[in-house]
Amino acid sequence: MVHLNPQPGSSTFHGEFRDCHVKPTRGALACMINAEIEAVLAVMRRNVRWGIRYVADDDHLEHSLIHSLKELRKQIFSWQHQWNTINPAVYLQPFLDVIRSDETGAPITGVALSSVYKILTLDVLDLDTVNVGKAMHLIVDAVTSCRFEVTDPASEEVVLMKILQVLLACMKSKAAARLTNQHVCNIVNTFFRVVHQASSKSELLQRIARHTMHELVRCIFSHLPEISNSKPVIATGSRSFAAEVASVLDKDHMFGSIQQENGHVGVEYDGQSSNEQASSIPTGKSADEMDASKIEETGTVEVAQDSENSMTEPFGIPCMVEIFHFLCSLLNVIEHIGIGPRSNPIAYEEDVPLFALGLINSVIELGGPSFSQHPRLLALIQDELFRNLMQFGLSMSPLILSTVCSVVLNLYYHLRKELKVQLEAFISCVLLRLAQSKHGSSYQQQEVAMEALVDLCRQQTFMAEMYANFDCDITCSNVFEDLANLLSKSAFPVNGPLSAMHILALDGLVSMIKGMAARIGNELPASDEHSVNFERFEAFWTLKCDNYDDPSCWIPFVHQTKYIKKKLMVGADHFNRDPKKGLEFLQGMHLLPDKLDPESVASFFRYTTGLDKNLIGDFLGNHDEFCILVLHEFARTFDFCEMNLDMALRLFLGTFRLPGESQKIQRILEAFAERYYEQSPHLFFNKDAALLLSYSLIMLNTDQHNVQVKKKMTEEDFIRNNRHINGGNDLPREFVSELYHSICENEIQMIPDQSASSAVMTSSHWINVMHKSKEAAPFIICDSRSLLDRDMFAILSGPTIAAISVVFDQVEQEDILQTCVDGFLAITKIAAHYHFDDVLNDLVVSLCKFTILLTPLSIEETILAFAYDVRARMATTAVFTIASGYGDYFHSGWRNILDCVLSLHKLGLLPTGLVSDAADDKESSPEPALGKPATSSLSTLHTPSLAPQRKSSGLIGRFSQLLSFDMEEPMLQPDEELLAALQRAREVIQSCHIDSIFTESKFLQAESLLQLVRALIFTASRLQKGNSSMEDEDSAVFCLELLIAVTLNNRDRILLVWQGVYEHISNIVQSTVLPYTLVEKAVFGLLRICQRLLPYKENLTDELLKSLQLILKLDARVADIYCEPITQEVMRLVKANATHIRSPVGWRIIISLLSITARHPEASEAGFETLSFIMSEGVHLLPSNYVLCVDAARQFAESRVGEVGRSISALDMMAGSVVCLVRWSCEAKNSVVEEDAMKVSQDIGEMWMRLVQGLRKVCLDQREEVRNQAVLNLQSCLAGVDVIQLARALWFRCFDHVIFTLVDDLLDISLTNSSKDYQKMEGTLVLAMKLMSKAFLQSLQDLSQQPSFCKLWLGVLNRMERYMKVRFRGKRSEKIHELVPELLKNTLLVMKTTGILMASNDVGDDSFWQLTWLHVKNIVPLMQSEIFPDDELERIKHNKAGVLPVTEGALLVPSSETTA
Repeated sequence: MVHLNPQPGSSTFHGEFRDCHVKPTRGALACMINAEIEAVLAVMRRNVRWGIRYVADDDHLEHSLIHSLKELRKQIFSWQHQWNTINPAVYLQPFLDVIRSDETGAPITGVALSSVYKILTLDVLDLDTVNVGKAMHLIVDAVTSCRFEVTDPASEEVVLMKILQVLLACMKSKAAARLTNQHVCNIVNTFFRVVHQASSKSELLQRIARHTMHELVRCIFSHLPEISNSKPVIATGSRSFAAEVASVLDKDHMFGSIQQENGHVGVEYDGQSSNEQASSIPTGKSADEMDASKIEETGTVEVAQDSENSMTEPFGIPCMVEIFHFLCSLLNVIEHIGIGPRSNPIAYEEDVPLFALGLINSVIELGGPSFSQHPRLLALIQDELFRNLMQFGLSMSPLILSTVCSVVLNLYYHLRKELKVQLEAFISCVLLRLAQSKHGSSYQQQEVAMEALVDLCRQQTFMAEMYANFDCDITCSNVFEDLANLLSKSAFPVNGPLSAMHILALDGLVSMIKGMAARIGNELPASDEHSVNFERFEAFWTLKCDNYDDPSCWIPFVHQTKYIKKKLMVGADHFNRDPKKGLEFLQGMHLLPDKLDPESVASFFRYTTGLDKNLIGDFLGNHDEFCILVLHEFARTFDFCEMNLDMALRLFLGTFRLPGESQKIQRILEAFAERYYEQSPHLFFNKDAALLLSYSLIMLNTDQHNVQVKKKMTEEDFIRNNRHINGGNDLPREFVSELYHSICENEIQMIPDQSASSAVMTSSHWINVMHKSKEAAPFIICDSRSLLDRDMFAILSGPTIAAISVVFDQVEQEDILQTCVDGFLAITKIAAHYHFDDVLNDLVVSLCKFTILLTPLSIEETILAFAYDVRARMATTAVFTIASGYGDYFHSGWRNILDCVLSLHKLGLLPTGLVSDAADDKESSPEPALGKPATSSLSTLHTPSLAPQRKSSGLIGRFSQLLSFDMEEPMLQPDEELLAALQRAREVIQSCHIDSIFTESKFLQAESLLQLVRALIFTASRLQKGNSSMEDEDSAVFCLELLIAVTLNNRDRILLVWQGVYEHISNIVQSTVLPYTLVEKAVFGLLRICQRLLPYKENLTDELLKSLQLILKLDARVADIYCEPITQEVMRLVKANATHIRSPVGWRIIISLLSITARHPEASEAGFETLSFIMSEGVHLLPSNYVLCVDAARQFAESRVGEVGRSISALDMMAGSVVCLVRWSCEAKNSVVEEDAMKVSQDIGEMWMRLVQGLRKVCLDQREEVRNQAVLNLQSCLAGVDVIQLARALWFRCFDHVIFTLVDDLLDISLTNSSKDYQKMEGTLVLAMKLMSKAFLQSLQDLSQQPSFCKLWLGVLNRMERYMKVRFRGKRSEKIHELVPELLKNTLLVMKTTGILMASNDVGDDSFWQLTWLHVKNIVPLMQSEIFPDDELERIKHNKAGVLPVTEGALLVPSSETTA
């Protein structure tokens, strides 16, 4: 038996009275009881009746009530034992007799009740007290049967209050565990009668009575969690509660007093008993009880017999079942009074249902999940309670509806696992229906329903559970989707201002979104995404989940069922248009087998929602053989076991519409009767009996509920019509009568509702609900993890963004605006987490519209509007918060972000460091910006601007113009309002941290970064097109600066963005013919990119340096203006990155840029400094840049822009570069590969040749110092390559193209030009002649054996001969005339000594000997005799042995003059 059974001495009940903490001693208790006796006697003596003695048999005797009190008074002080060993009945009985007596008045009864209450509160009675159970029974029996004479209304109300007080004290007492189930039921019964009678009494009594009954019910059910369910119990005996409710409520009032008879309160007024008005407790089951008992798991006679004694057991589950059923039955009063869902709530008394709902809510709160452990209690909630809640949920009274919603919220929280179908029905048929304002619901009803839905949405797991249990269940409606659509639509103000309903719906939407956002990061471990792919048929109605408690099992399952449900909805739509094509479509989707079978089609009809029930009825009633088979299979899907015929018929006909054709009806009812008889053969003789009775019920339903039928069928008519149908016998009269009344009271809906969400909850519908609850899949409990949020967000995101945007656009209250912003940010977080990039971009587009930054207003108007429009400020903050935190997921949204940034730039509100990159800018020396004022251009790029100054387009720039001293135009001072607005706007923008969007772009994902760069290029290109205004040009410059900053920030991913950046800069540079800021920023941005990226991207060095070719393509006018700063940047680039430049292509571009500056007045200094850095000491000279550097140095040497000293320095650098050639030659000799060494040697020869050729050109310079220095440097270069094994052919080339050409050119210049143009040419000619002589002697040994040597030698002699003949201003040069013979003599001696020039007897003009002396005689006629005296010459001629051997050291050392 299920009841409380605490151990002695334990304190199971914790309802002790807090005003009594210490149990009195034995003597104190005696004194207390004595005082109570005295109090009762004193009140009795005040009454005349009790003040005289009664005469009996001539003996003067006291009344038995007084006598018993006096006798107790004598005994109490003589008791020596502990009070818990004394039978409480001894000292309680005299007081209880007074309470029971109908001779006592209200004052006396009240004092006796107070005495009993005092004894209870002193904890005299506890579980260790002797016979405490019997004592508690005596107290309850006496108080519930209390009788007294009413003397005045006030005293009557006092007694009633004290009755409630004593009974509540009994329940809170420690000894309450000894009360039986019956006594507790009697207490509750008495309480309710007092509560009902109090409705005609004072307000105070009414409130106290209701309050104490709440306390009583809470006290009883607070012990439900402590009770374990050992076995189910069917309790009887107190079922009279429900039967008495109607009779109690039908009475207008209760009479003067309360009396108890057989457990029920009777009344007595002026001594006249009216017990006949009180009914006695029936010992058997009522009809109502019989119906309720059907939902019990056991119905055997043995259990019922055991339950007869359950009411005498210590109280527990049996009495709780009775009390809870009693509370539920209080809601049935609506049926007795005849109130319908559309009735006026004022037309009937609201007190009873409100009071009952309040008590039920308290019971649910206290019992909580413990109800699920007790099937009897749970069955009451699932059926009777929820059925009544559905009815009262459609009440026109907002108060009742609000209370009902509170009860449902508690039921969801505690018992949703056991109430799946009931919750679906309530949400769909009550809350959604009312909130949608369907069927004429009032605004108050809509608001209450919406509040209830929003409260549910605020539950952490509600929406996830709705989606998992209903939207992903093929037999249920899409509760989550319907709720999301309702909230989003309800947030839209259609044709009026924003109301509380709109804000409430918004709150619900935001609550759902914020709940999803809060769950992000709390997800299941990553697993393979469950894919659903039906490639073969599988009976979808048979799918089950292995474990509904394990998310790893049920998540794939609900994904699968949701996929099937979507396909079924599409298939249902096809079926509703054309049943045949619909079935074919389902076959193609593998939801039906390739070859249709009756079972599959029947199951499709039975378990698919959204089908046209008219079409189902026509299909099932068709005479086609396949349709008949489907009909019978359809009937077999129903379970009619232990179900009345009318209930089974209601359930069956609720799934389709019965056709109107009699033959179809016949076939359908035959299938139904066959199935019903198959499962309930004990009721009918055969299936024909079930068919006939079913037909009769259909006809009765039409007769009773068709308004066109005037004469209705009576019960006797119905019974008579159904005689002898059960195999020739009659069916039991009671059975047929019950069916008659059931049909009359509740119509069978012959036209079932097509949509479950809008259906009115009729009895037939409720039967379907209860039947569905038995077959429904278990309720899936979701935890705080993000399990299905991705799928839910896909449904929710679009309507939610639209709804929040509309509210955000129309509302003015800041708190509601903040709610909208919170919703936007939560949507952003979810969309980013689940990679809903389109959702995120759409959200950004929507938000940007609210910033007013894109509105075409003047600058002043925009500033004022932005500063004083809280919506615009919040939207702007939200936009840039999203951009900063979730830029990884932006695509098209970047364009809107940039439009806002550009607008802020035009307003002058951006932070000054916006376009700075993340690298250390201290590396670059700061330079003054010579372009537009810093107020409008907030760039911190260290790029000088030489473009013409322009007026600022920003507001700050305008202020600076207003405050300037330019008096050409009248200027107005900005007012204080504008200044204050500007300050506020600045503060808002500063808090947005817009700079982080670009400075932190290095953390963006590759795709998002690419989209950002493309957006910058697109925006800048758009501003460049057409006839751009000043503001557009300024914005294009700003976009370019941002683009360069982003590029520099992403140097590690430069390859990703470089192509687009380069093309954009190239378009700017090549389309520009006039200097202005945009091309300036493009050029210097490009230089800075190269400068900053070269150290980090060696593989990209050539690509970066090639981009500098754009500078060479600048228009001449543009290039001339920017030449100096460009050179400065190139110098920085080279100094910082010279070691990283290796390729000829890169050096060619760098040297080309430097060469251009050689003749530029401002840029040449920086250019020469850069070239000096490269060539000095040969550190950065490379084979790849040697020739380029030599040519550039030559150009600087030839340039007259700088001082002579710079030209000489350039020549020195050229001459000094020979050292590098020598070094490279030595390195080449050590090369292992001979072919490589030869190749390097050839390259070095060519580089040397380019060097001497370059020097030769400078030797012709007009400036004497430069010219002479060039000749000397050329001489050193010729002499400095002794260690280099130059090819002999190279020397011949050198003489032909360099030395001889130089000597000839100098001579020609001296002869053809005036001395003013070329001063002191004589000295240069002397140096040139010496250079030729030295070069010839240097190469003499190597070249003398070559065939071309004779030609070379004659060339030297010819130049000497010409120089001897030269005249300056008609006079010969003494220096040359002295120098040439000496040089010639020295040369001849060396040739003689080396054996190259020897006497020969050969006669002919082509003899080397003859040719030599032929030319020498033209120069110095007597030179031969000096070199070869006659005697020596004669000896040589006669010496046939040839040339004498030359001894080592015989070479003639030149004189100091010749070597000078």
